[in-house]
Amino acid sequence: MDPEEILKKAEGYTDEIASFLMDIVAIPSLSGQEEKVVKRIEAEMERSGFDEVRIDRFGNVIGKIGNGSTVIAMDAHIDVVDVGERASWDFEPFSPFIKDGRLYGRGTSDQKGGMAAMVYGMKILKELKLLDDFTVYITGSVQEEDCDGLCWQYILKEGIIKPEVVVLTEPTGLKIHRGHRGRMEIKVTTRGISAHGSAPERGDNAIYKMAPILLELQELNKHLKYDEFLGKGTLTVSQIFFKSPSACSVADECSITIDRRLTVGETKESAIQEITNLKACTDAKAEVELYKYDSPTYTGLRYPTEKYFPTWSTPKEHKAVKSTITTYKQLFNKEPVVDKWTFSTNGVAISGMFGIPCVGFGPGYEELAHAPNEYTPVGHLPKAAAFYALFPYIYMRGGI
Repeated sequence: MDPEEILKKAEGYTDEIASFLMDIVAIPSLSGQEEKVVKRIEAEMERSGFDEVRIDRFGNVIGKIGNGSTVIAMDAHIDVVDVGERASWDFEPFSPFIKDGRLYGRGTSDQKGGMAAMVYGMKILKELKLLDDFTVYITGSVQEEDCDGLCWQYILKEGIIKPEVVVLTEPTGLKIHRGHRGRMEIKVTTRGISAHGSAPERGDNAIYKMAPILLELQELNKHLKYDEFLGKGTLTVSQIFFKSPSACSVADECSITIDRRLTVGETKESAIQEITNLKACTDAKAEVELYKYDSPTYTGLRYPTEKYFPTWSTPKEHKAVKSTITTYKQLFNKEPVVDKWTFSTNGVAISGMFGIPCVGFGPGYEELAHAPNEYTPVGHLPKAAAFYALFPYIYMRGGI
């Protein structure tokens, strides 16, 4: 095993990786609309010599290399968010192009770049005969943007893959990531009694009942738990809704959505209880509940879940983290930065729910996720591919 040979091989595939990435970026694939991009990835896996390629009932595309006893998985979600305000973009989001060493387009960083690099990483692994007593599965997972981790809830609950470790290829700027905060989507509802707007005293305004709750939530955010690695728990009110018979009526219902980010020591139960116990919530007899998710995948499958996505982190002394550090050092001859994501990934299910250790390494930048004028550096792609090719070999040797 020669890391220089792996990196050189990957660099020789730069144009092919970039071309493949441009192909899949050019296919819009919002959550629930991924079928065409899944088919394109399936074809590239088959062309690259994967031992097996399949699409599960959820709609994930899964490629297999090897037939050993240790199961390693690598994951990239291949759905994207919409473009938002089109005027904020300097170019057509789904017409990718390369300029000044950057590949531009929606999904280049978040996170089709990771998908393209994974496919070629496995091609290199097989061509250089880096196989050992392991099996590697790479997954192009769907519907992550709509409900992170649900794709992997399906994979793990249904026994599609049973990995010992998972490499997440979400953008890290070629740093190593080993965790992130969890999150919840919480709904708070106040109820009142409608009346004609000309005589509001006859009713009970649900919007007014919500007002002190908003102020107490703003204050609560200042006092949430803090963890040295993952940082502070946070909450923000992200949406507000109302029901009223008309524009000249007292509102009889008001609801808000809370985006709650969970750090170490915070749980689903504790986060709900903190809000329920607010004086304004008690006074208003507010209902506090988790949102549910039940939207179908592009295959038509529904797999209901609560919108609770647990916190996770893999200890820095864990074999998986040591393996990523050794892989990085052998390829790039320098110490890596080991950090965390600010956003959420499929690790909420893989590690947060099922306890399978995860590590992260991906091309592109987290801060470009969901942003206009998204891009990924072309130079990141072969480096990531080389990393994915070498990681299983290093992992099988205990991360040394």
